[in-house]
Formats: sequence, C-alpha cells, structure tokens
Amino acid sequence: MANSIEIAGRKIGPQHAPYMIAEMSGNHNGDIGRAYALIEAAKEAGADAVKLQTYTADTITIDHDSPEFKINGGLWDGRTLYELYNEAHTPWSWHERLFQKASDLGIAIFSSPFDPTAVDLLMSLNAPAYKIASFELVDIPLIEKVASAGKPMILSTGLANLGEIHEAITAVRNAGVSDFVVLHCISSYPAPADNSNLLTMPHLGQTFDVLTGLSDHTRGTPVSVAATALGASVIEKHMTLKRADGGPDAAFSLEPDEFKMLVDDCKMAWQALGKINYEIKSAEEGNKTFRRSLYVTKDIAVGEAFTEDNVRSIRPGNGLAPKELSKVLGRKATESISRGTPLSWKLFS
Repeated sequence: MANSIEIAGRKIGPQHAPYMIAEMSGNHNGDIGRAYALIEAAKEAGADAVKLQTYTADTITIDHDSPEFKINGGLWDGRTLYELYNEAHTPWSWHERLFQKASDLGIAIFSSPFDPTAVDLLMSLNAPAYKIASFELVDIPLIEKVASAGKPMILSTGLANLGEIHEAITAVRNAGVSDFVVLHCISSYPAPADNSNLLTMPHLGQTFDVLTGLSDHTRGTPVSVAATALGASVIEKHMTLKRADGGPDAAFSLEPDEFKMLVDDCKMAWQALGKINYEIKSAEEGNKTFRRSLYVTKDIAVGEAFTEDNVRSIRPGNGLAPKELSKVLGRKATESISRGTPLSWKLFS
C-alpha cells in the first residue's frame, strides 16, 4: 500500500491529518450564488476540497414514472428518480465557473462523474481527482473511463459486497492507477450511526492493501471522528449553508460552523493517535512528584524500628517506591527522622 497519495499538492495518508471533503451535492438549491457561498464556507471551515456531482437527469436515468423509477421511503419518498436528479443536479454550465472560484480561493475542487460525457467535461477542466460514487461502483466501464484520466481516484463502497469492491479495485489497478483511496460508506440518507460498522474500514485496508476513509451520511460529527481514530485518511461529509433552507441533502448535511468543528475534531483525533509510547510525556513531567512513595508519617527516634504505624505509602513521590515497604519494615533508623520526611536507604541500617 502506498504510504500516501497526493491531490492538488496535499498529501493524504496515515502520516497526515485526514483529507476533509465538503460534498456540495444538490445543496446549492439551483442557485450558483449559493454554490459560490458554499465553496467560500468550505474554505473558511478548513476543508481540503469541495466535491461536486456531475450529471443531468438525462445522463443518470430516464423520465419514467413506473414503480421501479420511484423512490419508496426516506427523504425522497414518492418522487421519481428523474424529478429528484433534475432538482439536485449541478448544471454543467456552472462547472468552469465553480472550478475557477475554487482556484481563486485556493481550495481543491473535483467531482463524481456519473457517465462518460461527465468524465469528458471534468477532464477538460483538468480535475485533480475523481470520485466514484457508491451506486456507480458496479459500473466497471465507467471506472475504467475515469481511470484513463490518470488522476487520483476515490471510491465509495456503499451497497457493495466484498466481491464487487474487489472487481472495482482490480479495474482501477489494471488501468494503471495506483493513487486511490477506498471509502467505507453506508448508502442511507441519513444513515443511522448504529449501522456504520466502522470496523469494516480498517478491514478494507488490510484486505486490499489500500488507503481507506469514510463517506459519512450520519447526522453530526461523532462517526467521522471515530473513523479518524480507526485510521481514516479521508473524511467526506455533505455541507449546506443552512439546513432550514431545505434542499435534497440538507437533512444530513453539516452547516459551516459544524463542518469547522468536524475538521478540528478529526485533526485532534488524528493527532491523539500518535505512536506506541510508554515513556513519560512532556505534559506529564511536572506531575511525576504526585506519584506515591514511602514517607515517615510519625517522628522516629534513632534506633527505633520502622513499622506500618510510622511509614506509609502516600503522595508525593520523592521517597522510596512503595514496593520496597517489605524491605523497610523492622529495620532501625540510623538517625532521628521527622514526620513528613521521604524515606531513603541512608535512613536505616
């Protein structure tokens, strides 16, 4: 497994804080001004990248109202696929302007293409990376088309079984792409936290020798922070300006202040991982004195024996270690010792 990959100059891997992706999806609500504001908010919140979705209703489905083209349950219950995607898509005419806006702000921007024409559009914009969405992971020809761009790839695994994940990864590798990350994902909107099964993520890494991360559709930030503690190199989370404004993905998206908290908390969780280390840490040095040790707790005269009545294990830690008590008891003091004196070998015979 590569120790790290790079997207737009930012290294991604275990030795680096998680790469934080703010997914815009349909949260622009059809307003390019709002899309611009989302890019600005993502930059201010500390995201490493903004991600779009590149499709139209006609490139992702057909206009049909039979039952199999309708959504049953969840946020979009009763709507046809065509209706939903027509509302949520990011117009292709916006893409160049959104890429320019991100460039002006100094934040990476890339997208999930959903058909070959979308890949062509993103290639014309020199996208620095490509994301394969969970529902497209079984579309091996699309994966091969994306891989032909020769750029880093991110693959989401929602709904996919181990065999389907293996086929997708094999297609990427056979196409000559070695810089990619596989994201554990639960394709439910929103996803219940107790369905997350985050232990799957490190298993993916071990099974396929790949960098891993999380595409998180749960509400709030705890699941992403937990994934970071399990070694996630990438965290992807939907972002909106304000949930109350509505939109197809608003219910499971973070507002800008929440996304900033996500970035900060994931970075702290990553820093906390550190390395295996049993040495006294710099932050602990000043507290060594508060460990327990053997102290004289009653005045002792010359020649008097040490007993459990006049020697105890107490704080602070300037005397002999408590484990030495059995060697001390019964010995005779070689000098008079005042109460509150730390016990040392020189004080007894």
